[in-house]
Amino acid sequence: MTTIQMIKTKICGIKSIDAARSVENFGGDFIGFIFYPKSHRYIDPHDAKKIIDSLNRKSKIVGVFVDEDPDKINSIARDLNLDFIQLHGNESAQYARQIEFPIIKAWRINDNFDIERANQFPCEIALLDTFVKGSAGGTGKSFDWENLELDGFNKDFLIAGGISIENVDRAVEIFQKSDRFIGVDVSGSLEIDHQKSPDLIQKFLEHFNSLRK
Repeated sequence: MTTIQMIKTKICGIKSIDAARSVENFGGDFIGFIFYPKSHRYIDPHDAKKIIDSLNRKSKIVGVFVDEDPDKINSIARDLNLDFIQLHGNESAQYARQIEFPIIKAWRINDNFDIERANQFPCEIALLDTFVKGSAGGTGKSFDWENLELDGFNKDFLIAGGISIENVDRAVEIFQKSDRFIGVDVSGSLEIDHQKSPDLIQKFLEHFNSLRK
């Protein structure tokens, strides 16, 4: 069983210095920047670099990509000194082996979720997100946490999709039964008018950190 003290938080879709500093200052473990142009959370890598350069690097920096050219990913990751690359599309294992940085691989959970395929994928962390047809993620919807079968799953994993201050306690209660559960990925619930709110980030992290004490 995973202890609550071990569980980490990833705040994704950061687009401002104030939001990034709120994650860092209040103990967020990962800061995610989305480099997928079709997302309303997209940020230009040059703008992300300005934010990253302003930080103390107490949080791990993650770049999120969807079916992007691997050479472009590696170039951006080197320029921004990213800690992780998150692959959030239909990337294959062969594709992933071209990435020069540690990988978080997102899997959208539906009836076709293949544990064996996920086990064999070359990544350090799996991210389990909600399946919505036609969407790569970031829908703000939760999947059926209660009935997800993870017997035999051998990857450390994060839970994403509709995580909020109202339901994170329940998410932790359900998933900490697994030794491979390492944290939650939060995005939409921390936004006002599609922009991350430093105040909402602070409130969420203060609440979450109170669970870890």
